[in-house]
Amino acid sequence: MNKLTRIRPSNLVILAVLPFIAYLFTMVPNYRRSIIAIVGIEDGAASLLVSFLLLAATLLAALVWPVLRLKGRDGEGWGRTASLIAIAINVALAVFLAAKANIAPLANSIVANVVDPVLSDMVMKAVTPRRLTPEAIEFVAGQTSKVLWTYAAISVVLALGAGLALFGRGESFPRWMSRLCALFHGVILLFLMLVAHLGFASGLFTTLRAGVFAYVLAALLGLCWAGLLKVSLKRHTLKIYSGVCVAAIAVSIVLFSQPHITYVLAGALDKKVAIIKGTPKSLVDTIRFGQFDDTIKVEIGLRSSATVENAIKLLEAGDEVSGVFLPEELVPKNLPELWRISFLPESYQTPAIFLLVFGILLGLLNFSAFQHQRHPLSVSAEFFVDTVRGIPMLVIILFIGLPFAGAVKDTTGGAIDMPNVVRGVLAVAIGYSAYLAEIFRAGIEAVPKGQIEAARAVGLNNWHLARLVILPQAFKIVIPALGNEFIAILKDTSLLSILSVRDVTQRMREFQSASFLPFAPFNSAAILYVFLTLAAASIIASIERKYDVKHR
Repeated sequence: MNKLTRIRPSNLVILAVLPFIAYLFTMVPNYRRSIIAIVGIEDGAASLLVSFLLLAATLLAALVWPVLRLKGRDGEGWGRTASLIAIAINVALAVFLAAKANIAPLANSIVANVVDPVLSDMVMKAVTPRRLTPEAIEFVAGQTSKVLWTYAAISVVLALGAGLALFGRGESFPRWMSRLCALFHGVILLFLMLVAHLGFASGLFTTLRAGVFAYVLAALLGLCWAGLLKVSLKRHTLKIYSGVCVAAIAVSIVLFSQPHITYVLAGALDKKVAIIKGTPKSLVDTIRFGQFDDTIKVEIGLRSSATVENAIKLLEAGDEVSGVFLPEELVPKNLPELWRISFLPESYQTPAIFLLVFGILLGLLNFSAFQHQRHPLSVSAEFFVDTVRGIPMLVIILFIGLPFAGAVKDTTGGAIDMPNVVRGVLAVAIGYSAYLAEIFRAGIEAVPKGQIEAARAVGLNNWHLARLVILPQAFKIVIPALGNEFIAILKDTSLLSILSVRDVTQRMREFQSASFLPFAPFNSAAILYVFLTLAAASIIASIERKYDVKHR
């Protein structure tokens, strides 16, 4: 009965109606189809789930025994017994995976969703969900078998060394090897849980992963903003920042004063205009929409060309092109000039604009810091928090997901092309970091000042003061608020569907559009989100009880 009283009342209500919900999703056809589509249950899901559980249990056992050994006193007492049990489980499962279990379908599914479907020859074209070609399936099966047998052999060797160490003094299995083993298996387990495609519940895992990644990143950013808010002003800080501001503006002026280049639009506009690769997009749009001449009311056709020579050849042929937009010195002399413009090359213009904006912004922050006798970094963190909290989350997601990600891709020449889910996670993390910063700031300020003064009196520096005194107490204070923000982030991952991230909400919309069912998809998604948020709330409540945050 005591255990029953520790269950949240809301969870008791859910448990009471759980039989009805189970009946709804198993016996009512429309709801059964809805939940299968929304959760992302693919063909062969049962086999994928069994393989996933076996692989996760193997990795978890291999992760647990080094941790237990390190926590135990050189393998004595409960640490030795628990380590031996975990070692035995790990070796048994590793050998079973290599000899009997068939995890090839799981490996095929993961590989098919890791490689690029456009560039890779391993994936069948225009097939959803992604599937490997027969040749790729055979290759992955062979490699998987080799990896599993190699891992089983390594597990046996590690188990023998660890077993001897646990019964001896520990010299035969050094601690650094235990740490390396735990790190290796921890990284693989994190990849499996947070990155790998899991076809037995791909939509559900997409939502959970987006929520977890966004929350962790938002917490780290929020902690950074909260720390910057507490940065104190030093004697020469304002002078240093003023010097940086002046230097940035001076360099910007020097860049703006560099020689300009002149482009000329020549020829006629009755056909297309040839434009060479590398022409600034703003000038391309100016020509396309005829903005250089108010009398032009129609859109002008453009023809992209890789080189100047190719553009001139197209013009001389006269079949498709009647005009060119080229640097002044490369335009043929016999062509009539229609428009001329001089501009700064992008190699100078981009850093000049960046340095100018940076210098002006830094100057404003420095002036505000001088007025209030605060550090410029503290003012900038406050400005960020106040600004981001005033922008709707959907606007942040759209801004980060579309123009910002596109600008990053263009600036890096396509080297950084973030997937849609990464863009969405980054946007949610940036948006919620402002709220978490205020939560952390409140927790830090709630720590008694006497403890901070006592810590400084015994010689602790700022880093040790924050790590050993302030942050442990602040985290205990703000656990309820942090838990509430995690639930909010988990729900707001539904906004990522605007970027076509195939989470629970996006799959619900796709299924509803295909089936035309009025209520079943929406009700199924709502029930699934309720279960997720109640599970999160229960975990948060258990953490609160563990740290006894209500009775400090």
